[in-house]
Amino acid sequence: MTSEPAAAPPGADPFRFDGRVVVLAGAGAFGRAAAPVFAARGAAIFVTDLDPAAVESIVASVRAAGGDSDGLAADTGDPAAVQAVFEALDDRFGRVDILLNVSGGNPRIGRAEAVAVAAWDEVIRIDLTAKLLTSQAAARRMIAAGRGGSIVNMSSIAGTTVLGRDTLAYGTAMAGVIQMTRELAVAWAPHGIRVNAIQACQFVNPGLQAMIDDPAQAATISRIVSGIPLGRMGRSDEMVGPLVFLASDAASMVTGITLPVDGGNLAFNAGGSPGTR
Repeated sequence: MTSEPAAAPPGADPFRFDGRVVVLAGAGAFGRAAAPVFAARGAAIFVTDLDPAAVESIVASVRAAGGDSDGLAADTGDPAAVQAVFEALDDRFGRVDILLNVSGGNPRIGRAEAVAVAAWDEVIRIDLTAKLLTSQAAARRMIAAGRGGSIVNMSSIAGTTVLGRDTLAYGTAMAGVIQMTRELAVAWAPHGIRVNAIQACQFVNPGLQAMIDDPAQAATISRIVSGIPLGRMGRSDEMVGPLVFLASDAASMVTGITLPVDGGNLAFNAGGSPGTR
């Protein structure tokens, strides 16, 4: 049986991360929104992403605000690259306490009957395998250190229901993230490592903003929003609270769950009608 973690002193803020190191795997919209908040709550931030400029931007912004940050650009779907990232982390900070797996992409790869194996493999690699590789690297260090830790994986509503629009491989990968989260949560629970996931609906990012701004995509955007009972897409800053909660001591008894952050999408039947006002 796992030993019980020490109780926090009375009045301690369970949402503080003083002395802890966060590995932020993904420097996109969620990563940019989360990094300064975790840093402001006492964490050091190590950033990795395929885009060197995005990594540099987050590191610079955290440092400019007085926080401690470093990073390394890498393809986290490549085992050798992940090894290099975590070796750099070891050299710079010597520990990892939290892993935020918020990288990934949703490329359209064609109709289901015509999907090429190479395209399928690439989506699975960037959206599922990458999260496994970073989770394994983090967990090995957490286990060796004996302090436990927290891993949060970003999934999607596409892992439970079908988006269509040529996203077969993406939806399959997101379902895989949810099941992998359960598997890893159970496997690593004896070491005090919590593993949870978030299911996001459509959050505005540069790709979606381009669709929103394109009159030819108006019907698709209307269809997307019609499936979200709150009546709008999410903002990247609205993902920060769920990430902080699942990573924090406030969620010390929470593991193996998938938390929808979806404006009510998964609660809403596809044939339903929203309530009237």
